[in-house]
Amino acid sequence: MSTGYVVREAIGDDDREACFAVRREVFVVEQNVPQELEYDAYDATAVHVLAQREDGLPLGTGRLLHGADAVGKTGGDASVGSLGRLAVSKAARGLGVGAALVRVIEDAARERGLTAVDLHAQTHALGFYERLGYEVYGPEFPDAGIPHRAMRRAL
Repeated sequence: MSTGYVVREAIGDDDREACFAVRREVFVVEQNVPQELEYDAYDATAVHVLAQREDGLPLGTGRLLHGADAVGKTGGDASVGSLGRLAVSKAARGLGVGAALVRVIEDAARERGLTAVDLHAQTHALGFYERLGYEVYGPEFPDAGIPHRAMRRAL
């Protein structure tokens, strides 16, 4: 059965621009996150993943920080990756794109020798991540004015 989309690691500038376009649509336009907060120095070294419709339209994205980039977000543990910037375009929600993105990010983490993945979930998305095996830890905190909780899943 065809899902109508493919999820893979982003390769090259065109893929990265497609990832940024989805992030702009979801975070900057829909959620009013300031553009200067949405894009950061980590984008240069992160592993980006891209969900694309068969005709090439970008549907979703996410990124994995690893190594030194992740340490500040994972409590100092270099064996833990940091999943972030997970976004699915409004038109593609409910199709399984978000879960597929998370699994490809986890695969990328395994390939890099990581033992777990951390993330900072918007509180409305906790159930989504819990269904994928993530567990909440620590108190609620604001990020870009939106309430979040830290979560982790061992790989």
